[in-house]
Amino acid sequence: MFGMSHESFLLLDAVITVIGLIVLITKFKLHPFIALIIAAAFLGLTSGMPIGTIIKAFQDGFGGVLGFVGIILALGTMLGKMMAESGGADQIAQTLIRAFGKERVQWAMMFAAFLVGIPLFFEIGFVLLIPLVFIVARRTGVSIIKIGIPLLAGLSAVHGLVPPHPGPLLAIGVFGADIGKTILYGLIVALPTAIIAGPIYGTFIAKYIPGHPNQELVDQLAREPQSSTLPSFSITLITVLLPVFLMLLKTFADIALPDGHFFRTWMDMIGHPISALLLALLLSLYTFGHRQGIDSKRILKLLDASLAPTAAIILIIGAGGGFKQMLVTSGVGDVIGHMAVSAQISPILLAWLVAAVIRVATGSATVATITGAGIVVPVVGMIPGVNRELLVLATGAGSLILSHVNDAGFWLVKQYFNMTVAETFKTWTAMETILSVVALGFIMLLSLVV
Repeated sequence: MFGMSHESFLLLDAVITVIGLIVLITKFKLHPFIALIIAAAFLGLTSGMPIGTIIKAFQDGFGGVLGFVGIILALGTMLGKMMAESGGADQIAQTLIRAFGKERVQWAMMFAAFLVGIPLFFEIGFVLLIPLVFIVARRTGVSIIKIGIPLLAGLSAVHGLVPPHPGPLLAIGVFGADIGKTILYGLIVALPTAIIAGPIYGTFIAKYIPGHPNQELVDQLAREPQSSTLPSFSITLITVLLPVFLMLLKTFADIALPDGHFFRTWMDMIGHPISALLLALLLSLYTFGHRQGIDSKRILKLLDASLAPTAAIILIIGAGGGFKQMLVTSGVGDVIGHMAVSAQISPILLAWLVAAVIRVATGSATVATITGAGIVVPVVGMIPGVNRELLVLATGAGSLILSHVNDAGFWLVKQYFNMTVAETFKTWTAMETILSVVALGFIMLLSLVV
């Protein structure tokens, strides 16, 4: 067509489609859910796929993703809501602050955000913990930037690299990675990355941009928590980390025990992400609910209310799954995979680069992860020995880079920390970029030994 080979046309078609997707989201401010459906339909039609195949491929991709990720998101959101209402996050932060002392309070905030952020969306964790930043800054006299950047780094690192967050979970499904190994490798990469981008960079940049919190927000949010009513630190930690523990236990059982072993069979069920999160949620109904004096009617209302904010995220993820399936079914993915093999580009670096470009263009880490994983997945079958878990992490790391004015998180941080646009670039944008690049470095190092 147009004097081009079929492979060249498919590649050009994919480039035009992705550019069009970016333009729809950024220029025309079209909702990503609608934009992804339009992009998938355009790619299917222009690549020569039959109409019936286009619709079926999109439906298969949409349902295949949500059949797993949708359930995980719903359970994780409910667990996060129970932790928020009970004061469990306050308890973790207060305990770590007491343990680290005022002189190292920035380290306490990073670890608190890292732990609290495991079961929570970034935005939920941010809103949950930002009052603590204001309170600690007022108590200690420490710069709000020195305290806040480590908190943001802790939340963002687990959001991009550690399941059960939607980005890593989605990439796990696309690449066929093992969730237990991904959690283990994700934690290995995320913790030192968060330390470098958080307490270390935060302490440096606070010398130049100390920050001045919005007084109205301080008056509204920085209320002293009633520590006597909070769940204990140990109970909170057990509840929050139960799904992570069960999923890791399943992985160790799969490695250590033969097929058909009684314990391994049971752990395959109990350690499945859906089962693990369900068990943690059921435990939280007691530890964060009834034990804290919250009655059944109130718990039901909390769980009901928790699902509404995730509706848009779930739909975007589903549409992204449909778009990913269109890339695969049309043959575009195979063309890109063959090119990567011929050019001898490291699949890990390729996954990071693709996700990074889409993140910068669209401002959405979720769209970057969905599209990046869909483009890179054909490489897995073409290059022997590619570590699928590290591909998940590389895609997640790329999706964090260079948050700027097209990202809602940029404006969220700017407003809460009462900074100018330039100051937000020097703090939040720089921190996110450090997270992305440092994480890639650790992932490449890990690829040498796993």
